[in-house]
Parts: sequence; C-alpha cells; structure tokens
Amino acid sequence: MGPQARVVCSLFFLLRVLAEPDQNSDFSLAGDYLLGGLFTLHANVKGIVHLNFLQVPKCKEYETKALGYSLMQAMRFAVEEINNHSSLLPGVRLGYEMVDVCYISNNVQPVLYFLAQEDYSLPIQEDYSHYVPRVVAVIGPDNSESTITVAHFLSLFLLPQITYSAISDKLHDKQSFPAVLRTMPGADHQAEAMVQLMLHFGWNWVIVLASSDDYGRDNSQLLSKHLARHDICIAFQEALPMPQPSQALTPWEHLRLKTIIHKLQQSTAQVVVVLSPELALHNFFREVLRQNFTGVVWIASESWSIDLGLHSLTGLSSTGTFLGITSQNVPIPGFSEFRMRRAQARPPASNRTSLKATCNQECDTCPDTIEPFNTILTLSGERMAYNVYSAVYAVAHALHSLLGCSQTSCSKEVVYPWQLLQEIRKVNFTLLGHSVFFNRNGDLLTRLEVVQWQWDLSQNPFRSIAFYYPRQRQLRDVGRVSWHTLNNRVPVSTCSKDCQPGQKKKAVGIHPCCFKCVDCLPGTFLNKTANEFYCQPCPSNEWSHRKESSCFQRRLVFLEWHEASTIAVAVLAALGFLSTLAILVIFWRHFQTPMVRSAGGPMCFLMLTPLLVAYMMLPTYVGRPTVAKCLCRQTVFTLCITICIACIAVRSFQIVWVFRMARRLPRAYGYWVRYHGAYVFVTLITLLKVAIVAGGLLAAPPSPTTHADPSNPKIMILSCNPDYRRGLLFNTSLDLVLSVLGFCFAHTGKELPTNYNEAKFITFCMIFYFTSSVSLCTFMSVYEGVLVTILDLLVTVLNLLGISLGYFGPKCYMILFYPERNTPAYFNSMIQGYTMGRD
Repeated sequence: MGPQARVVCSLFFLLRVLAEPDQNSDFSLAGDYLLGGLFTLHANVKGIVHLNFLQVPKCKEYETKALGYSLMQAMRFAVEEINNHSSLLPGVRLGYEMVDVCYISNNVQPVLYFLAQEDYSLPIQEDYSHYVPRVVAVIGPDNSESTITVAHFLSLFLLPQITYSAISDKLHDKQSFPAVLRTMPGADHQAEAMVQLMLHFGWNWVIVLASSDDYGRDNSQLLSKHLARHDICIAFQEALPMPQPSQALTPWEHLRLKTIIHKLQQSTAQVVVVLSPELALHNFFREVLRQNFTGVVWIASESWSIDLGLHSLTGLSSTGTFLGITSQNVPIPGFSEFRMRRAQARPPASNRTSLKATCNQECDTCPDTIEPFNTILTLSGERMAYNVYSAVYAVAHALHSLLGCSQTSCSKEVVYPWQLLQEIRKVNFTLLGHSVFFNRNGDLLTRLEVVQWQWDLSQNPFRSIAFYYPRQRQLRDVGRVSWHTLNNRVPVSTCSKDCQPGQKKKAVGIHPCCFKCVDCLPGTFLNKTANEFYCQPCPSNEWSHRKESSCFQRRLVFLEWHEASTIAVAVLAALGFLSTLAILVIFWRHFQTPMVRSAGGPMCFLMLTPLLVAYMMLPTYVGRPTVAKCLCRQTVFTLCITICIACIAVRSFQIVWVFRMARRLPRAYGYWVRYHGAYVFVTLITLLKVAIVAGGLLAAPPSPTTHADPSNPKIMILSCNPDYRRGLLFNTSLDLVLSVLGFCFAHTGKELPTNYNEAKFITFCMIFYFTSSVSLCTFMSVYEGVLVTILDLLVTVLNLLGISLGYFGPKCYMILFYPERNTPAYFNSMIQGYTMGRD
C-alpha cells in the first residue's frame, strides 16, 4: 500500500471538564481524570479510529465545567459527523486527542507532545518543510494567554492553529504568529460592540474593571481607545487581583476587593464593564454580594459572558442587570442529544494504543455529572460550540482540497502542516447557513450577540437582545431589555445631565463628559452635530434669541412710501422741486435784468438744472434698493450736487476777483474772461468728481447689501453699499472742500456793493451744507440703525433746499417785489456809491 496518509487535528480547552467515552471508539475512558480537552484527530490509510487521551496531572478541584464539556463534545460531534455522514473525506477517517491545559499551567507539555514524532523525539533540523509531527492541526486553546504561548511553538513549524475564543489582537501579527487563525472576531470588534451598546442606551460615564493579567491590561487599553473616540468617559478604572490556584483569598486580595467595591458604591456611574477571565470573578462577585452592592448594569466581556459557574452564584440576580458580548448562537442539529449520549461497555480492542502515549479510562459518570447542566446548555444555545464545530469543518475542507478528494476517494499522500495551513486560509464554504472563510488577519468574522442574563429556569439563561455585525461594524436589532430599575426604565449613567436645546457644554474637570450647561447668547445658536461646547454665531442675515438651537430670518428694513417719515420728507422734496422750477422760470423770464446777470447769468441755469435733476433722483432713496437705484444715487445725484457747489464757489471767487483783483492783475483777469475761466473751473471739478465716483464704483460696486441694526438685531437694514458711511464720506469730500472755499471767498467779499454782495447768502448755503454733511457723517459713525437711512434722505433734501432757496430765493424776492431795484440805473448808482466810499 502507498505512503500512509496521516491527518491529525487537536483542540485545547481552557476549562476543566469531565470527558465522556466515545461509544464508537475502540477505547473507553474512566471518569477519574478531569479533562479540558486537547483533541487530536488521526487518519490513516487503514481507516482505523484511535481515541487517545494524553495523560496530564489533574488541575485543582473546581466545579465541573459544563461549558468546557460541551465544547469537547462539539469537537467529537463534528469529527463523527465528518467520518460517518459526510463525503468530505471519503476513505480518510479523523481521530483526535484531548488534553486539559488547566487554564494556563499545562500548555508546553501538550505542544511538545504534538510536535514530536511517534518515538516522542523532536529532532533539530534546518528545514522542517518535510517534517511530519504527530499532528498537523491544533484547535485551541480558548484564552489569549495560552494561545500565544502555544502559537510561539506551532508557528515555528507552520502548524495550523485555530482558536475558537482567544480574542487578543496580538494574534494579528502574522510575522510572529503566521499559523494562527480563529473562528470568532478579535478584541477590536468586542470593544466596538460594547461601545455601540453604550451609545445606544446613552451611557457616557462608565467604570472599567480589568483583571491584572495580560487579558485585562490589553483589553482595557483597547476599550479605552474606543471609548475616547466616541466621547465616553471612564469614571475610574481598577485592576482585579488574579486568584491563587486554590481560589483562597489572601488578606491583601480581600482588602483590594473591598476597596474596589467601596469605590463602586461612591461613584455616580451606573455601568460597570468587567474585562477579566471568569477565574478572577468568583471572589469578586462573592464580595459584591457580601457588601450588598446593587443597582448597576454589568457589561461582561466574552470571557465570562455565558459562564454557567458565575450565573449559578446565589443572589447574583439582585446586583443589577447583566449584559454580555458573546459569539452568535447557531443551533447544531443533533448536538444536544449527542452531548448526553451514555457510553456503552465494549471489550478491549486488539489495537489499543500503548499506555506510554496515552492514559485511557472508563468514564460512565461523565453524563451523570453533566446532566443537571444539560437543560441550561440546551437553552443557552451552542454559541461557543459552533466556533469549535466550524473550526473542525475548516480543517476538513482544507484536507479535502489538499488531498484532491472526489465523491468517493482521496489521494493517499503525506500531509505537511504548512500545506494544510495554506489550504485553510483559502477555505470558503457554507456551514449551517453561515459562510466560513478567514480574512487577511486569519479571523472568521461571525456575528456577535449581546445577551442578557436571566435566572428563570424555564427560559434561556442568556437571552439575545442585540446583534453586532463585524463587517459593517454596526449594532443592530436591539430588542427589549428587562432592567433592574423601577418601571423598567433604562438606567442613566452620565456624569452630567444633558443640556437643554440652546445650551452649550462647559467642561468641568478633566472629563469631557462632566460639564455644566450655559445658555447661548443672542445672535448665537448651538449645533449639537458640529460642536456641543461652542455656540456658533448666526449668519449675517439671521438672528436668534437667548438659548436657541437655530436662527430665524431677520426682517429686512428699508425706506417705504407708506411710512410717515418718508411721506413728510417726500412732501418737503416736492415743494423744493416746485420752488426750484419756479425759480428757473422766473430767471428765464428776467434773464436780461441786472439782478439775474449779477447772480451769475447763464451760470444760474447751470446750477438750477442739476438741482432739478437732483430732486428727481430723490425717489431712488425710497423702496427696496436695486442696482439701478444705487447706481443713480452714487453717480447722477452726487454729480449734480458737486456741479451746484462748484458754481457757487466759483461765483463767490468771481465777485472778489472783479472788484478787488482786476486792477492788480489785469492780464490774468483778461485771460479769465476771455477763456471763460468760471466754466473751465466747473468742468475740471466735474471731471475730478467723475474720477472719484468711478474709483468708488470700482472699489465697491453698487450692489444692495444688508447689515444688522445694533439697536434691534431682529431686523436687517438693506442699503446700497456694505460700507455706506465710508462711501458717503468719500463722495462728499470734494464737495466739502468746495463749500469751505466758497465760504472763504464769500467772507472776503462781504464789503462789496449791496446788489453784488451775495456773501451772506453764499455763506448761509455753504455753512449749512458743510454743517449738515459733517453732522450726518458723525451721526453715522456712532449709529448704524434704521434712522441713518431716513436721516440721510432728510439731510439731502435740506441741502438742496438750502442751495435753491438760500441762494436763489432772495434774488427772486427782489425781482418779484422790488422791480425798481432790478434796473441798470439802480445798479450803476450802487457801484458809484461803493467807489466813492472806497476813495
């Protein structure tokens, strides 16, 4: 016959169990030895099954570990199912060996045994690629510390190791542990499931208790990172002392437990996360019961979330609500019956394995010992059992591929561990409706469940209340929870109560979860999705009251025709327009008279026409501002005002020049008259004003803008320029200079003949214009409310009235009521009298 086909698979167990003999095996097992199980699967070309148990020292007498027994039976059930009812490995039968690792004290001995050859030797070789150890696959152990210890040995030989409950993320390091896989998500997903459970119930103030071993330290550090990312604070964190092998409490451990429970009683946190192997928790919860500490939510890590020993502690149900993270519940058909199957006496087989290798004993008492737990095991479901079950099937599928199996046979070749490891990483199959494949980290991302502990014997002791999906990293399908609180209300575990809408959080102390609530000021609002510690300012066109979570649209304000103030100014402007038009008609009809000629003659019409146009531009101040209105106000209107003031200034200069400087500078006077110096001056000033206006338009285009009213922030003032005050001062600067010049020239010519002496009229116009414009700019510099707009319009109308009535009004009065003074003879007599008086 060809080379012998050897397939071996083994399973470590963390828990101590009583083993039951296999009814179909050639060997039986007595019940005197406590086994947690390291199962080994044998296959040879003859198809003979050997059920061998490696003899190890007994662990200390703990209570029977029903869960460990159930996991051992899951291994055996999967093997028998594959051997007897599956076409996975036709012609190849699987066998197994079991070793109790006694938590972490018995790891190295079984590993060396499995790595050794049949003669118990482990040769030192340069290349182990063709080395054939006693086994080619190991399943287990269940805790991370033992798994890492075993993995250091097995990885040297690339011997596949599939753990069913070790969650440490250190196993993701494939440089150190290239041969490790697992049939459940890692610690990162366990921590994320806990955090999302807290977020779902609104808990952000928790206590973390971790064992003082590597499991507690590593998982507490990982959980702290997850909590910090989701703004969940740790009220305090304590390390639980690991027990002695005898479980006897030392005085220091007892004092330590009392101190921890005292801190629990003093804390305001109502959620306690416990990250510890179950061995460290028996003494802790006994002390919890002695201290009568109750009323909290306990969140269990996967290491003890479905531990029957802790669940059976008397009085534990009174301490609060227990929630735990564990593997998904996948019912395995026929497994419950298989677990309680009683052994049948068989005669010794002729091919019994030598006792040098194993210790085989009868164990008829195992089912009797485990029978009281069978109901609980059945109700609680095969959560961890499915992890073991799927691990066996993963090895079987890898063997199927490696041996090139068909429906009827497999090739008879030697299986090297590294070859099997490659095939296990590539498996992808469906088992009991669930996909089985390993990701790049070697994890099988099965669904996690959140369970609640129950103590009603007629119900499932570990009822599923939610599911966590590792691939989506989401907690879903959260069901009803039976809380320990009055009226079944969800317990509250927060350092500070939630703030009301419109209140920001102000941190108190070092924890971001501890804060006091402060109202958002008017004009600000709180956007909780952005930052709960900062009140954001409202947009410029919106406002808010005190303690608001949103802003409202401000009411736009501008001059409207129906307002009383607008009507009053409009009536005044209409009277000014009509009076200016009447002055224009009077001056036109009396154009050749000395009174009109002395007022400036044709230049009077150059002043009156822009005044009329300026009056016509006043409606652009009323109504909703538009680009066209703003453009008219900043161009046409301001040019008209400038032309008028320039004419008045040059007119006052001309009067002084004619009577005082003609004799001193005759040539300059001749040029002034010959080239129409007055009109040239007005033209130059107009061009300069055009340049100023154009520069202003380029710097700030005339577009309607809004700004808040300081006296009433609920409204927004709609104006033509974002900086209207600066624009007004910029546009009127030239006009103010001209008004000062006009005033100075008028004051110089105050002693001229009465008919030519217009000093007091020009002085009045220029002082009024200068004073009103400066007052308006000053008022706008200290006040930006809605009154600015109406005051701007009023000052503009008054300035126009000051020019039209203050300068031309007296002339019209003389023309209409003293016609005898509007003759050439009268004017000549006044000039002669002034000349004689000067002489």
